[in-house]
Amino acid sequence: MNPRRSPSTTQQQTILVTVTGDDRPGITARIMDVIGAAGADIEDVEQTSTRGKLSLSIVVVVPPGRDLVKDLLLVGWEQRMHLDFEIVDSAPTPRSEGLIVTMVGHEIHPLEFGAIASMCARTGSNIDRITRLAREPVMAYELVVRGGRVDELRRNLLLAARDLRCDVAVVQEGLGQRATRLIVMDVDSTLIQNEMIDLLAAEAGHEAEVAAITHRAMVGDVDFAESLHARVALLEGLPASYFDRARARIRLTPGAATFARTLNALGYRTAIVSGGFTAITRSLADDLGIDYAFANTLEVADGVLTGRVIGDIIDRERKAQIVHELAAKEGISVDQVVAIGDGANDLAMLNTAGLGIAFNAKQVVKDAADTSLNVPYLDAILFLLGFRRDDIEAAGLAGPIPGASRPCVERD
Repeated sequence: MNPRRSPSTTQQQTILVTVTGDDRPGITARIMDVIGAAGADIEDVEQTSTRGKLSLSIVVVVPPGRDLVKDLLLVGWEQRMHLDFEIVDSAPTPRSEGLIVTMVGHEIHPLEFGAIASMCARTGSNIDRITRLAREPVMAYELVVRGGRVDELRRNLLLAARDLRCDVAVVQEGLGQRATRLIVMDVDSTLIQNEMIDLLAAEAGHEAEVAAITHRAMVGDVDFAESLHARVALLEGLPASYFDRARARIRLTPGAATFARTLNALGYRTAIVSGGFTAITRSLADDLGIDYAFANTLEVADGVLTGRVIGDIIDRERKAQIVHELAAKEGISVDQVVAIGDGANDLAMLNTAGLGIAFNAKQVVKDAADTSLNVPYLDAILFLLGFRRDDIEAAGLAGPIPGASRPCVERD
């Protein structure tokens, strides 16, 4: 026992009881039995177990005339646990504004934890809790940070993330993180590893020319609509049957099937909003169980591509507009939307959503998005939403999609 002030039994007291030692069944039950038998009330309790070591903290209100400390010390001796006691204020500590900081990387070193902890300290913030979310295919930890100058801390963390060896995502603590109900994704180089236009251009013999225009559009050097018309014009005369050949070469981003299956199982609504083409996105949506699919439609006449796009073009502004439309259709706020993309064409969509995630993105997109993720697994985004890998696997949600109509490359 290491009290800050000696507990007295002549008046009601509020005591913080901390129990530490080797974890095993029955310890918490025994402690609670003793507290209950003393007629004490519990104001707060938290318990963690790390590698078989228990840490149990209980705030109890002890009625006058009861020597609860002595009773608990006896239990501690019986259970071979260490107990510490501290008299605390009877009024609960007010809950301060907080942030959820998620660290994701192939490895997360002490230096990364130290850098984040130092930034918290410099802004007067405190790390309230650290929880491991995953150890494979990447490491992921969730930190709850409260108090201090949270706006300054958020800015500093996002800036510092550029120099760390892991990704750092920062969102406001509260119902907003848990209330996300719609996930909107780009397709090319996000949901899939390919660029649809490049696949079709390869079939038409214009792969190099189209790839050069695509690159300029993705980094924002040329207007997307202008680049799309220029690239599609190079496809004129390509038989429409070549769509099947392009679909056969599609490769899902590792973790995409797990990501989609998990979202579906949890009741999330999902959408793909692509600058690619409906002839390919429809089959992707069917295979993955995605609720909404938006893409450009290539004109076909007499079984061949005319080199023209019909209908609205899915450009930067249209993607953002679709986020608003889908949120209204689902009866939710845009703050409950997570948008994921990698190119300049996705910027407005990422900025419109409540959380915009730059996934293995161009630097211009990383700089503008709420947060970025630079690991090659799409399902790592689940960790930014607070989900644990163990829970996903236990529910049987990890792995490729059986019976999909095109190849699904999944690492798990």
